[in-house]
Amino acid sequence: MKKIKLKHIDTRAPGGVDKDATKTELHHILEELDDLQNLLYAEGKHSILVVIQGMDAAGKDGLARDVFTSMNPQGVNVVSFKEPTKEELDHDFLWRVHKHAPAKGMIHIFNRSHYEDVLITRVHKLIDDHTAKKRMHAINDFERLIADNNDTHILKFYLHVSHGEQQKRLEERLQDPKKMWKYNAADFKESKLWDKYMECYEDVFEQCSETAPWNIIPADQNWYKSYLVAKTLLETLKGLKMKYPGMKK
Repeated sequence: MKKIKLKHIDTRAPGGVDKDATKTELHHILEELDDLQNLLYAEGKHSILVVIQGMDAAGKDGLARDVFTSMNPQGVNVVSFKEPTKEELDHDFLWRVHKHAPAKGMIHIFNRSHYEDVLITRVHKLIDDHTAKKRMHAINDFERLIADNNDTHILKFYLHVSHGEQQKRLEERLQDPKKMWKYNAADFKESKLWDKYMECYEDVFEQCSETAPWNIIPADQNWYKSYLVAKTLLETLKGLKMKYPGMKK
């Protein structure tokens, strides 16, 4: 695909977008999603994998809460990929990911994902560019595998927050008692590597869009971010043309 340059993409809603009207529409979308998720679970023919990536404080946790908590928890699962354990490091880098791929009827949300293994590892030179390219090819094969063999529909979202907004949110974690639990001094160190992260993300967008294209989501305003993600999920579920199964005989 054409090379994406993040600095040329706005991190805020376009001018003229009405906040209150958008939040009202989001409310209606979430009601529809609740019904469609129940239908997805009942029919049991498709699955959805939602991949959420973004810099620290981009709003990944808030997005998962705002869009998915109205759904039936039986059919939704959130997985957060942290630093690999020793057992995980003893296997190939996708071993810990594959077992969390969604079964038919399920929606799984990856809050950070297999892409961390070609982002943070590359920024910190834990792997070289050649290894990163090989891993990106493996990621493409993995996504093709679960899409073709399990009818998994993959939605990938990069939450595009500005560096200035990120700094503001990180500072809030030092001052707001409700956010202090999120504070991590390492986040400020990672923020200093912003330009390198942007380069690596742009490479991922270019190299890993074969099975599922990336959605670049303006994330400086949480209401607009949640609306765009919910709308994309709604369109995907509607496109499956699902039907409730008949009574079992």
